Order: sequence, then structure tokens, then C-alpha cells
Amino acid sequence: MPIADATKKQIAQQRRLYFKICFRCGGKNPISSTRCRKCHSDQMRLKNRTLGAKK
Repeated sequence: MPIADATKKQIAQQRRLYFKICFRCGGKNPISSTRCRKCHSDQMRLKNRTLGAKK
């Protein structure tokens, strides 16, 4: 069921798309983090936010 309210849709997109992923363990971390919360590695990447279907 799609979200009709624009404010709620923006909140949902922030939660689903704006975080960092650890290269070593794959842990999900806040966007402001510099080290992983699980393995304490500093090798982080941003979540891929490209639009469109998978190929």
C-alpha cells in the first residue's frame, strides 16, 4: 500500500535510504557514524540510493 501523505513518505525514505554499510561485516550504521557499531571497522560506505529496478 503506497504512502499518500508527503511528510510520512519523506520520513520513510530517510529511514530506508540514508545510512552507512560496513564493508567488513555488512552492519547497518547511522549516517553520522565513522566506525562500525558491530566490528569497529572504519571502512564504511553509503547505502546505494539509485532508483529503478534491479537488472
